Amino acid sequence: MKKKIALVTGGYSGEAVISYKSALAIEKHIDDSKWDYYKIDIHPSGWYYMGGDDSRVVVDKNDFSITLAGEKIVFDAVLVALHGTPGEDGKLQGYFDCLKIPYTSCDAATSALTFNKRYTVAVASFAGIQVAKSVHLFKDIPVTPASILQQLKLPVFVKPNNGGSSIGMSKVKEAAALQEALDKAFIEDDQVLVEEFIAGREFTIGVFRTKENIIALPITEIITEKEFFDFEAKYEGASQEITPANIDESLAARIRDAAIHAYTIFNCRGVVRMDYIYDEEKQEPFLLEINTVPGQSEASIVPQQVRAMGWSLKEFYSALIETCF
Repeated sequence: MKKKIALVTGGYSGEAVISYKSALAIEKHIDDSKWDYYKIDIHPSGWYYMGGDDSRVVVDKNDFSITLAGEKIVFDAVLVALHGTPGEDGKLQGYFDCLKIPYTSCDAATSALTFNKRYTVAVASFAGIQVAKSVHLFKDIPVTPASILQQLKLPVFVKPNNGGSSIGMSKVKEAAALQEALDKAFIEDDQVLVEEFIAGREFTIGVFRTKENIIALPITEIITEKEFFDFEAKYEGASQEITPANIDESLAARIRDAAIHAYTIFNCRGVVRMDYIYDEEKQEPFLLEINTVPGQSEASIVPQQVRAMGWSLKEFYSALIETCF
């Protein structure tokens, strides 16, 4: 009998729109000869199974089950395609842990830690991983732009501390623009990270664990037409994503090794994507952030990297699901 897989999408943040795109792409590549999958929309109005005829069936949160035509469906595993809260910050993972339902993403502790950008770079720095100098701000503790610039040099990046898809993020080159950037970021989150700009080439790399080993996917170089790799650059075509990156093997090995090291240090599971700036003067990759539920839409980077490795997406998602058993 085939295992029953819940493909979880939606969410409670602005990233829900990306979650739906990821789920639409993933379901095209789930091997239905191996798995029966059910798309579950976790929405502020409720949790629902989304039927192929646009019908909606309420999920029983007591045991994360649904009832179809009088039959109770209990899931054997969860394929997580939910960006932002509650699928990327550890909340869902804790819920599934309580129910003893395995899932494809990092566990609750790693998800919660890496969702917080400041705590991510703090742990990374403690482990000897190169990161940018930064300041962590809280909405209820006012700090002046001048005091920030006493600690950091311009230009800086200002971004919500929790969240992804570059929503609410700004690059600030002049002191006069810093307060506006802080206000923009605080709309998205009660915590904000201000980070010194590192000049260099931007790379991103997916890493995932199979039952046998940890695999680093081919590296992508990001060349954006924007000031940085923001939402428009990521999802609306305002960037070049070169996969595999046109770099020599010694640099590729340095980035792969750094990514696998970080994957191990943070006790990651499933597929994650790590973003780096390579400082050519220091010849070091600087870790920017870790995305524990990276985008899987048609425009996303991880699917590009999977294909560049020579795998089909069907093989890839089967490998992720199989780690649950």
